[in-house]
Amino acid sequence: MPEKSERKAETKGTATHRASVSFPPGLYGMLEAIARRKKVSVAWVVRDAAEKYVEDQWPLFSQKPGAS
Repeated sequence: MPEKSERKAETKGTATHRASVSFPPGLYGMLEAIARRKKVSVAWVVRDAAEKYVEDQWPLFSQKPGAS
């Protein structure tokens, strides 16, 4: 049986990975406020921020096949 950190969840046909992240209290409070304002979870806010960070750092990787 795989370790908890190695388990993959199936979401809409795509394998996902779970990560545990610790935030300083002030930053976490800001993430909670953003999540409340957008009516989403803190996890959603963090995933959205991570996607935008990767796109900013490596723009060629963010291009979807067939998108121009």
